[in-house]
Amino acid sequence: MPVLVQLFLSFFKVGLFTFGGGYAMIPLIEREIIQARGWLTLEQFIDVIAIAEMTPGPVAVNSATLVGFRTGGFWGSVVATAGVVAPSAIVVTALAAAMRRMKSVPWMDSFFRGVRPAVVSLIAYAGLSVARSAVASPESLAILVITLALLVKCKVHPILLVVLSAIAGALLF
Repeated sequence: MPVLVQLFLSFFKVGLFTFGGGYAMIPLIEREIIQARGWLTLEQFIDVIAIAEMTPGPVAVNSATLVGFRTGGFWGSVVATAGVVAPSAIVVTALAAAMRRMKSVPWMDSFFRGVRPAVVSLIAYAGLSVARSAVASPESLAILVITLALLVKCKVHPILLVVLSAIAGALLF
């Protein structure tokens, strides 16, 4: 099967079976592009996530675009991005129509109450998975702890934290 078709189908599957947005997609993207397809190493994937996080737009879309480009060039980025976006566009359109008719149906609220904890677990898994490789030295652990403290305690803007972490990385590594 041509790589462009594989890219589209892989990211379509990721987009179709992930609830909770980009961060919840990270474990599925990791499994699909590293374990199932071998398109990237874990280190390359972490670099993709870092770049996707620093650029404007949703992390899942940015990740699909970057993985697609690394794997299939310009057209790889186009089909991977289309693949990850298509399921959401289809599902959101269908759900919007259905929710308009089912606003007061009790099981709809129950559905979302059940999905929310699962989404949190996917996001936590993604964070732990990336942390295993990204936090490989005392310096990187220090950056993680200081960044988290500044984010939680001082409410420092995430963009500023990314910039400061990049500067720290350039100085320390």
